[in-house]
Amino acid sequence: MSVSMHHERDNVYRFDIRGTLTKAEMDQASSAVVVEMKRIGKVRLLFVLIGFKGWEKNQAWNDLTFYVQHGDQIERIAIVGDEQWKSEAMMFAAADLRSAPVEFFPSRAMAEARAWLSS
Repeated sequence: MSVSMHHERDNVYRFDIRGTLTKAEMDQASSAVVVEMKRIGKVRLLFVLIGFKGWEKNQAWNDLTFYVQHGDQIERIAIVGDEQWKSEAMMFAAADLRSAPVEFFPSRAMAEARAWLSS
């Protein structure tokens, strides 16, 4: 599996994403975080791109159901990865559409990403 979710602390959840992200894996990760939102309320998300190769070609990526139904339950999103993915990752996270702030951090800035999530 190229996506794994970990509870870091309080309401912060980390998603490690390796290789090529598939729609099925993203749907599973989304379902897992919905369970946590129902349990604890609003969450802060840290996405860590490790050896990331992009997204599988899938027409369903433009489905905004999760964003519409649960977007207000996300307080902040930090994305950590190789700079080559910055623009695409920000678009994928719908950074311009969200009321919650979304920031991208280079791979070497994990500590800064975690600090920003906590601020």
